[in-house]
Amino acid sequence: MKTVHLIRHSKSSWSIDGLDDCDRPLKGRGIRDAHLVSQLFKNEIARPNELIWYSSTAVRALHTALIFARNMDVQEENIILDKSLYHCDAEQILRSIQAVPEHYDSAIFFAHNPALTEVVNQITKASINNVPTTGLVSIRFDCEKWKHAGAGAELIQFQYPKGLKR
Repeated sequence: MKTVHLIRHSKSSWSIDGLDDCDRPLKGRGIRDAHLVSQLFKNEIARPNELIWYSSTAVRALHTALIFARNMDVQEENIILDKSLYHCDAEQILRSIQAVPEHYDSAIFFAHNPALTEVVNQITKASINNVPTTGLVSIRFDCEKWKHAGAGAELIQFQYPKGLKR
């Protein structure tokens, strides 16, 4: 069995004119939401250091990943920056999942929509309209090798800040 956790970056700021999309920082709400969801996630993951961590190179995705890592006592240098996760499609996310080194049973990806929502719906029976910012989707594949990860996966959880604040 292989498990992947897909996290959409937290809410970003549009307040700085002329800033490239890739360089947009998180808003205060995004920072608070990343702390909220990462605390939930920390309580569910027994050994976060045994996950392999990937993040888009966008500032908002990396900042989200850093908040999760700090709250889960994972060294920041364990986060692998992956340019292919920025402005990608669902197929690229699946290729990235399939390329995870085999000695890892779990991986975590910090990326963007619409690709995250699309890949979740393609590989599971879920019909999620939108993975919101700081949304966490956990998926289990019934396979021994990452290269076989694909359709037919099981949606384990779908959490997001608004649902946790109720």
